[in-house]
Amino acid sequence: MPNNHPRVLIYSHDSFGLGHLRRCRAIAHSMVGAMDTLSVIILSGSPIIGSFDFRSRVDFVRVPGVIKLRNGAYSSHSLSLGIEDLLRLRASIIEHTAEVFDPDLMIVDKEPLGLRGEVQPTLEMLKDRGTRLVLGLRDVMDDPASLADEWERKHAVAALEDLYDEVWVYGKNEVHDPLEGITVSQSVRDKMLFTGYLKRDLPNGDDAGELNPFEEEPFILVTPGGGGDGMELVDWVLRAYEAHERPLFPALIVLGPFMPTDKQAEFKTRADALRHVHVIRFTPVIEKLMSEATAIVGMGGYNIFCEILSFDKPTLLVPRVVPRQEQAIRARKAEAAGLVTCLPIDDYPNVDRMIDALADLPERAPPSAVGFEELLSGLDTINARAEAILAKRTRRDSGQRLSLVR
Repeated sequence: MPNNHPRVLIYSHDSFGLGHLRRCRAIAHSMVGAMDTLSVIILSGSPIIGSFDFRSRVDFVRVPGVIKLRNGAYSSHSLSLGIEDLLRLRASIIEHTAEVFDPDLMIVDKEPLGLRGEVQPTLEMLKDRGTRLVLGLRDVMDDPASLADEWERKHAVAALEDLYDEVWVYGKNEVHDPLEGITVSQSVRDKMLFTGYLKRDLPNGDDAGELNPFEEEPFILVTPGGGGDGMELVDWVLRAYEAHERPLFPALIVLGPFMPTDKQAEFKTRADALRHVHVIRFTPVIEKLMSEATAIVGMGGYNIFCEILSFDKPTLLVPRVVPRQEQAIRARKAEAAGLVTCLPIDDYPNVDRMIDALADLPERAPPSAVGFEELLSGLDTINARAEAILAKRTRRDSGQRLSLVR
């Protein structure tokens, strides 16, 4: 019988930041919007996943979170467990969810074998069942040398060769190849599908108007994403407004839920002393503010790049350079293409540089002025490919596989 109730499982390893979660959520929402009977579960370690609304037929299973220490080691986010016990617990939850949910398609975000290899047993189990396995990669991972070393340690290339059926790159090959510098076989290259970037829309039914304190007045939106590594950006912007050297548009700063509480308090106190600067901690519907803003200041992560393309706003990027070069690479390529302007973090805290950048920003051309076509084709391409995969699958009434046509 045809599989009338297909299932997709999406795994996102990250517990810190918003990028992985928001990317997976956008894909899940788009998929259920395109397929009337599809159900999607997102596996995530994010401690704030419950703050987001999810469409009907999209749900989540939260695994215990981890945090990455300065020395590169991992520790439990909130439980009094050693990291090895925590990883065993996470792996058990992941595998049991996959076993019972029995997905037709599994998408793994970014980490081929998951955190410390935790998703490998699940991938092997599902491969034996005939589940289609897809690795989803953002457009830029890291500089080639660093990524090659990392993937060698993690045995990632072997996973691409032996476990995965497809590799979806959420970007355009003309902009960047995330596997540049990685030695992979032609069979892996043949598995790659460059989808285009993921278009973002205004959330349905959400009214974030009360978050905009400037009403009809033009303003600049400043967002360091999750905020855990965005303290320099916020401090730099505040220094520019405190200097009072040139007229600047009002600024709305969204600090992010992972910014340390002491820095949040400091920045709010400084903003309260400024007439045209307002600070909020976090909103799960930042898309509304992006659509209302005159211009945007961000750090250069994947999500902010998709959003500035989607809402077509003049944008200033101040990319981080540690622990990865990902943001800096993306920002440089976007600036070279005329899509954004950049201010290197090495110039921090040069107040004059930030003042000039903020003063000029509202007059900059939006990304659409460059004329790139089909940059935002990602969700449509993903939906079409997923529908093609799911159309070839059949399922017994009991949930066991009848057959798989590859």
